[in-house]
Amino acid sequence: MKGVESNHIEQAVRSAVENARITDVHTHLFGPQFGDLLLWGIDELLIYHYLIAETFRYIDTPYEAFWNMSKREQADLVWKTLFIDNSPISEACRGVLSVLSKLGLDVRARDLTAYREYFESKSVEEYVDLTFELIGLDCVVMTNDPFDDQERSVWLSIQGDDPRFRAALRIDPLLNSFDTSCKKLRDWGYEVDTALSESTLSEIRRFLTEWVSRMNPLYMAASLPPSFVFPEDSPRGRIIEHCVLPVCKEYGLPFGMMIGVKKLVNPGLRLAGDSVGKSDIETVERLCSNYPDNKFLVTMLARENQHELAVAARKYRNLMVFGCWWFLNNPSLVREITAMRCELLGLSFIPQHSDARVLDQVIYKWAHSKEIIADVLVDKYNDLAATGWTPTEDEIRRDVEGLFGKNFWDFIER
Repeated sequence: MKGVESNHIEQAVRSAVENARITDVHTHLFGPQFGDLLLWGIDELLIYHYLIAETFRYIDTPYEAFWNMSKREQADLVWKTLFIDNSPISEACRGVLSVLSKLGLDVRARDLTAYREYFESKSVEEYVDLTFELIGLDCVVMTNDPFDDQERSVWLSIQGDDPRFRAALRIDPLLNSFDTSCKKLRDWGYEVDTALSESTLSEIRRFLTEWVSRMNPLYMAASLPPSFVFPEDSPRGRIIEHCVLPVCKEYGLPFGMMIGVKKLVNPGLRLAGDSVGKSDIETVERLCSNYPDNKFLVTMLARENQHELAVAARKYRNLMVFGCWWFLNNPSLVREITAMRCELLGLSFIPQHSDARVLDQVIYKWAHSKEIIADVLVDKYNDLAATGWTPTEDEIRRDVEGLFGKNFWDFIER
C-alpha cells in the first residue's frame, strides 16, 4: 500500500480536516423550534459572558448598572471597550472578528451598525442553515434541562424536531441542589422527600426514565464542582449511585461529567462569575472501575487535570475524553492538550466541542480548532513518515472522520 509522499502529508491532512463533517458533542444551543432560547447575532456574541468578564477588566461601571442596561447598550459598551478603546487580541474577541470575517463582513470598517443590519436581514432558519454549511456541521448536541421552566414548556408541547439538534439530558439541579429540585418534583406529581427514601429514589428513576423517553437524549450530563467525589454519602452521591447510573445503564446512555467549575466566585458578574479548580481524577477512575457496564464521557476544566485524565482513559475503555472546555478553549492550550492526547491515546478521543451558547460561536470555535487539530496531525503523521510508515489519503480521511464525529457515535452506540 503506497502512502502519501511526506511532502504532501500537510496538504492531505488539511484537505481532510477542511472537508470533515462535524458532530459537535456538547453545546448550549437550541433548535429553531425552541424560539428565543436559540441565541444568535452580533449583540448576543458581544454580551456573551467571556467578553463581559473581560470588559470589566477595563471599566469601573458598577455591576448592577451594567445589568440594568438593555442588551444593545451592553453590546455597545463591550464593543467600545474591547474593540475600539483596546486592541481585540483575546481569543473571545478574535472569535467575534472571525465570525464576521467568515460571514463576508468587513472587519476593517469596525462598523457595528452595519454588522447589526446584516443579522437583522436574516431569518433564524436561514441563519441556522448558513452556519451549519459554513463550518461543515452535521449536528450539534444541545444541553436540555427539564428543571428550566421555559425549556420544559417547549418539551411538553413540541411538535416535530430538527435532526441537526440532538438532545442531552442535563441534570445539574437534581445533583447539585436537590432541596430546590425536590420541591419542583413534588409540584410535578412525583412523591419525593429530601431524606431520599427508597420510594423517593424510585420516583427519581421514574422522572429520569420519562425524560429519557421524551427527549431521546444521546447522553445524560452534569457540570460538577472540583470537590466532586464518588462514592459519597450526600444527595448527589446517592442520586448518582441509585438513579443516574442505573438509568444510564438500562438505556445504554453515557453519563457525561464536566468537572471543575467553581460557581459564582464573583456573584456580581452573574454567568461570567464562575471560575476553575483542580479536581480528583480518582473519582473518575472509581466510577469507571466500579461500573464497567456504564459509559462515561468526561471533560475537565483545569489544565492541571488533563494529563491524569488522558492516562485514566488508557486504563478504561468505558471512558471517552472529550474537548477542551471553557477556559481551556484557547489556542495554546488546545494545541498542547491535543498533542498530548494523541501521544497517549492515539486517535481514540474527541478532540473538541464548541460549548457554544450563541449559534455564531460554532463558526469561530470550529474554525480555530480545526486549524490547530490539523497542525497537530501534520506533526504526528510526519513523525510516522520519518520511520518509513507513510499514511495513505484514505487512512488520513478515516482518522479525521473519527476525531470529528465517528469516535463519538461509536462510543454512544457501543
